[in-house]
Amino acid sequence: MIVRAKAPLRLGLAGGGTDVSPYSELYGGAVLNATISMYAYASIEPKEDEKIVFHSVDRNLKAVYEAKEELEITKDFELLEGVYNRIVKQFIKKPISFELTTYVDAPPGSGLGSSSTLVVAIIGAFVEWLGLPLGEYDIAHLAYEIERIDLKMAGGKQDQYAATFGGFNFMEFYDNDRVIVNPLRIKSDIINELEMNLLLYYTGTSRLSSKIIEAQVKNVRENKEKSVEAMHKLKEQAILMKEAILKGKLDEIGKILDFGWQYKKQMAEDITNPVIEEIYQEAKKAGAIGGKISGAGGGGFMMFYCPKNTRYAVIEALQKFGGEFRRFHFEKKGLTSWKA
Repeated sequence: MIVRAKAPLRLGLAGGGTDVSPYSELYGGAVLNATISMYAYASIEPKEDEKIVFHSVDRNLKAVYEAKEELEITKDFELLEGVYNRIVKQFIKKPISFELTTYVDAPPGSGLGSSSTLVVAIIGAFVEWLGLPLGEYDIAHLAYEIERIDLKMAGGKQDQYAATFGGFNFMEFYDNDRVIVNPLRIKSDIINELEMNLLLYYTGTSRLSSKIIEAQVKNVRENKEKSVEAMHKLKEQAILMKEAILKGKLDEIGKILDFGWQYKKQMAEDITNPVIEEIYQEAKKAGAIGGKISGAGGGGFMMFYCPKNTRYAVIEALQKFGGEFRRFHFEKKGLTSWKA
């Protein structure tokens, strides 16, 4: 028997950063995101040799452990080890033997929520295998706790919920870890046009999002007016984006993206750099109305809103930067698991 799970990566369309503590506790955060046809995969093969094998195919890494109740956290497999340790501690109270194979369609640090999505997929495989009584909110919150509390990794809350629920969601974040996921009912014509008009561009560089997020957290804690006001504007951006998408006001989406990008850069240093700025300006010259860096910033994927048929001119204009464009479709389903 093999137990499998997959969870979709996400595009953060508006409000990114307002899901990060302490902003969400102090002011309440709001994010609009959508999952896409790029995934994190996890497969579990039960074993009986009292060994645990972790195999990260996309990173070409493999490790073998003696099965025990708590694994030491290592740099290469911290997410896998963190999930295993919590599953054993919270649910089954004894060591188990298995091989866990993972694969992610985007590299770490690319800005599509790959780390959190992988954690969700791994939890999903364990839930399927062990019959754990966890619903969607439970799985997303458990993934958040493993990353942010157990492993002490800096970041927000949106990625875990996007990967678990799937689709277009307007998410609200409050104190005491309260999260409300509001699925959006969007007409298929609007979704199809969004797919045509949104370009996903990989800059070819990844970044350590935790450093940028730590700076953002510090700015909020120190009540730095410019940074906090920028986050207020990004929360406003999420509300504007929700209305524009639901009402099919597609021409406004690019302007709302551009509005958000100007404020996102004020949240912390290193969100942008001269290369990112040059790419952004070249895309606008070629016909894009607006865009943004995906995730915390500093590198990874960028997205651009290109109305009518300007996507082709933008693709041509950005060839000189040496990145690559990724085709995608919006994915309605979130975490999925099954036995093979």
